Amino acid sequence: MPRPNTLIYMAKIKYNSMMNSAKDYIVILFGLALYAVGFTFFILPHEIVIGGLAGLGSLVKLATGGLIPVAVTQYAANLLLLAFAFRIVGRTFVLRTIFGATFASLFIGIAETISAKLLTHPIMEDTTMSAILGAILCGMGIGLIFIHNGSSGGTDIVAAMVSKVSNVSIGRTMMFTDMTIVACSIFLPYGHTLAERMEYRIPLIIYGLAVTYIIAFVTDMIINTNRQATQFVIFSNKWKEIADRVNREAHRGVTVMDGMGWYTKKEVKVLMVWCRKIESVTIFRIVKSIDDHAFITQCNVNGVYGQGFDTMRVKMKKHPSKDETVPLHEAKAVGAADEAAAAEPAKEK
Repeated sequence: MPRPNTLIYMAKIKYNSMMNSAKDYIVILFGLALYAVGFTFFILPHEIVIGGLAGLGSLVKLATGGLIPVAVTQYAANLLLLAFAFRIVGRTFVLRTIFGATFASLFIGIAETISAKLLTHPIMEDTTMSAILGAILCGMGIGLIFIHNGSSGGTDIVAAMVSKVSNVSIGRTMMFTDMTIVACSIFLPYGHTLAERMEYRIPLIIYGLAVTYIIAFVTDMIINTNRQATQFVIFSNKWKEIADRVNREAHRGVTVMDGMGWYTKKEVKVLMVWCRKIESVTIFRIVKSIDDHAFITQCNVNGVYGQGFDTMRVKMKKHPSKDETVPLHEAKAVGAADEAAAAEPAKEK
């Protein structure tokens, strides 16, 4: 039978896990809302078609004269893709994506309703500034969703399916799909002649490609900022208290090393801490609250891999086994024989 202390510890772990999951879902919902605002209020009013299923929904809405909302097309396409992807990408991916796709379509639908009833013209008349602001909001939203292991569906599903059944990378698949959706806006009706339609649609296609690029750039920036790691080296006489509080409050490991000040010839304890860049302030506050005279160095780290950080993703080369290894002198002999065989036909000629 487990001890009371063990039960309390297990309960705390379960509670912390539930709280972390709740925080993830709250941030994912906020990111989806941010994306809906950027897309519906700043990009869609100028008839700019972007990548993803939101862009596909824009195509359908503009082609039908606004009869079919973006949210309806987006959600229907997501469900259709997920039905095809179920066997390929697995149950976990599908269930996680359904949550994001449902709320993404819900938020865009609400934003479309508000826009139709309250706004008679775009919030920003300048197409360029409106497109840039909308792209930044969308990129921030998607970045927050990805950081907290969420997904809004869309071309993510297509990319996941293709990467499972072929050697084509996810990035290339998404880029090709998004560019195809944006390019299809050239077929949307406008004016009475082909020249009028081309004159109106080509600048919007350029806007669409630019917006798609800005969204991807901002998304990467948000994700990379979160993944950046920081290394702290801390010298303090109160090293035990600092290490304990970093463990408890920052939930980060601490490495304790022996050192010696060469001038004083005194032995000191050195603390090393690795954390995410966004957690640096927490570490500083802990140290400052314990020891104002602590000596701290901080430096950025290109990458930290292992428990609590990123997973190492390296393709290992297959080395030949001992039985398959060819001795050096045999390899040279085989090489010389091959060269001689290749030279014989030349001599005969």
